Amino acid sequence: MRILSGVQPSGRLHIGNYFGAIHQFVDLQHKGMGLYFIADLHALTTIRDAARMRELVRDVALNFLALGLDPQKATLFRQSDIPEVAELSWILSTVTPMGLLERAHSYKDKTARGISPDHGLFAYPVLMAADILVYHSDVVPVGRDQKQHVEITRDIAVKFNSTYCPGFDPATGEGGALKLPKPLILEETAVVPGIDGQKMSKSYGNTIDLFGPEKEVRKRIMGIKTDSTPLEAPKDPDKCNVFALIKLFAQPAELAQIRGLYEKGGTGYGEFKKRLADMFFVRFGEARKRYAELQSDPAYVEGVLSDGATRARDIAAKVMQEVRKATGLK
Repeated sequence: MRILSGVQPSGRLHIGNYFGAIHQFVDLQHKGMGLYFIADLHALTTIRDAARMRELVRDVALNFLALGLDPQKATLFRQSDIPEVAELSWILSTVTPMGLLERAHSYKDKTARGISPDHGLFAYPVLMAADILVYHSDVVPVGRDQKQHVEITRDIAVKFNSTYCPGFDPATGEGGALKLPKPLILEETAVVPGIDGQKMSKSYGNTIDLFGPEKEVRKRIMGIKTDSTPLEAPKDPDKCNVFALIKLFAQPAELAQIRGLYEKGGTGYGEFKKRLADMFFVRFGEARKRYAELQSDPAYVEGVLSDGATRARDIAAKVMQEVRKATGLK
């Protein structure tokens, strides 16, 4: 099984990235061929500072490695180190219907929030399709909000194969130059709430960074938005942003005990926030230590990315041979 996914270096990674995707990457590296890329080409839609881009790319690599990705078992690389991705993206764009892109949730969401529309933002799903298809990926672990991108990728692959591969069967996916991938979603943690109750996202500025300074992390957690229920009154845990995050960290028995405290009353939201902060540092303590160690060894991190790019290009080159042959480019 070939597993493919990636993360944009558009800001510091946060617990939404971890629970929504990265912990799946770490688990799945033991179950198949993992290909995990740092999506710097995608990040060009928002990051326009070269030094900042390099810093964020390196930080994502540090995050992956600190959180347990083993470069001997999984392939970690920069998206931009694989030129075949850009080539395939253009080829796919020549068969992708405009209506398919106009329906993309991410484009509509970002423009609705005032982000200036440009071609890169509009064509984002085509580049994402190239990311997935250029490695003949079988499975794409994504958050629930990203499922549509995999569905669009499948639609684009079907369109390409139907156009250029006479033996292609859309019902089975057989006979095409491009393989049809499937999404893999961990439903219970696919969408992580931010400190304001919306989906945790760098775009919303509501994140809790995985490797931020301890004082800053605790301050963010203590700033989680709650209602005005008095300390002594019972509280509904299922309507509380703090409890929603506690569920990601607590074991079943501990979670039941905390739920009881909510429903009984007499405990303020501040106490629950402090407990969440303690859980955070227990969960990520070893990873944060590893992160600090990797920061002092940039040559190792760069070596991991370079080796990963070599392995990824070997796969991409073979797929592009089939694509070029199908289209008549070779």
